[in-house]
Amino acid sequence: MDIKFHLDEHIDSAVATGLRLRGVDVTTTIEQGLDGTSDSRQLAFAHAQGRVLVTCDSDFIVLAKSGVPHAGIVFWPARHRRLGQVVLDLVLLSRVVNAEETAGHVEFL
Repeated sequence: MDIKFHLDEHIDSAVATGLRLRGVDVTTTIEQGLDGTSDSRQLAFAHAQGRVLVTCDSDFIVLAKSGVPHAGIVFWPARHRRLGQVVLDLVLLSRVVNAEETAGHVEFL
């Protein structure tokens, strides 16, 4: 099964636009009306939807380490990559890994 992404509220909407232009299924926290909700609720939403959560918020790493189930987390320290590079990295990830392989896994960009 193909990877679907969910971008947390800290990820620029340009990343969603870039992914969609490349045929990648993506939702955002803002589009889903989840802005301002807890990290655990956002992670639960992504998990229920079978979506890998993309974030630059290290609190999600803490949740993952505590055993909270998730469909996968991609952690991107925002200061280390330009938006265009993040889009390309996520497209590549979506083409070389399937959804079953990302479940419970944290990927660092």
